[in-house]
Amino acid sequence: MDAIDHLDLVVTDLERSLAFYKGLLLPLGYSRAVEIDGERGERVVYLGRVGGMGSLSLRAAQSDAHATPYDRYAVGIHHIAFAAASRAVVDQVGAWAAANGGEIESGPEVYGYTPGYYAVFLHDPDGIKLEIVHRPSERDLVSAVETLTARVAELEARLG
Repeated sequence: MDAIDHLDLVVTDLERSLAFYKGLLLPLGYSRAVEIDGERGERVVYLGRVGGMGSLSLRAAQSDAHATPYDRYAVGIHHIAFAAASRAVVDQVGAWAAANGGEIESGPEVYGYTPGYYAVFLHDPDGIKLEIVHRPSERDLVSAVETLTARVAELEARLG
């Protein structure tokens, strides 16, 4: 069961953000786009995974209530993290973002949050902070430890 069914973002330029998020999220399995009319009649586009819950929607801003653009340290969202199936996908998405209007904040690299935590942090065209992260499964970590243990034993045997 997914923790979040959907998340709606308000953006300054719907077409620009839609192109950005479609390219960013496609390698993560978000290949479905569904449009609805919002509560004010605005165009809302949901990007989702086929057969899976969890989607991101985009809609154009209808208010200029905020004097400054997005500030992740003001009340609201600090950042949004999307799960990636592998480190290679994190690398792929990070490279795509850098070439397509995303500002890379840091990574891709290993961070010490949990064992094997590999992520890239970036900003969307409106400055919203995003994270693409791969966390290895317990099975992956056990396999890595077994591989390293075997390699250490092999090296010790050569020296020994």
